[in-house]
Amino acid sequence: MTTIDVKSRFEAKLLRPAKPGNDTPWAFLVLPADASEPLPRRGRTTVEGTINGHHFQATLEPDGQLSHWLPVSRELLEAAGAAVGDIVKLELASVKKEPEPDVPADFQKALAASPAAAKVWNDTTTIARVDWIHWMTSAKQLKTREKRMADACEMLACGKKHVCCFDPSGYYSKALRAPEADNA
Repeated sequence: MTTIDVKSRFEAKLLRPAKPGNDTPWAFLVLPADASEPLPRRGRTTVEGTINGHHFQATLEPDGQLSHWLPVSRELLEAAGAAVGDIVKLELASVKKEPEPDVPADFQKALAASPAAAKVWNDTTTIARVDWIHWMTSAKQLKTREKRMADACEMLACGKKHVCCFDPSGYYSKALRAPEADNA
């Protein structure tokens, strides 16, 4: 197991999302405020740690309340020997260097069509790229996502390295939040 600098130790209940979105079962948990507070950002942030002693690395999502929630995949549930409804033990620390985000294929295509945007994109920081991608992919409708991608290319081509119109925490816009839990 990889040794981590533990910043937070806590227990949390694994919840089932009311709308899981696909056929693959998954769970989530909401971090207590005192576990989220020491993290470097209120927006998406990558952590490593353990769940029931099993090491993992994952990206926490903002909950819109200046805290975070953790999606827990079926594979992680199995590896941790946990199920929805269980109280699990966690240890978390932010990673020393935020990993590069996965760039969606449709945005890769848009960047390829705009060399000026691609140049600025490549000159931005990893955190800025995380925020750009989060802004685009957090759109609820395909039409909005497509508009955001076009706007991103235009803003990048004009030299903007940071998305100017997005609250990555969801606190001010209330656009981001943890999933609703299934009470069944």
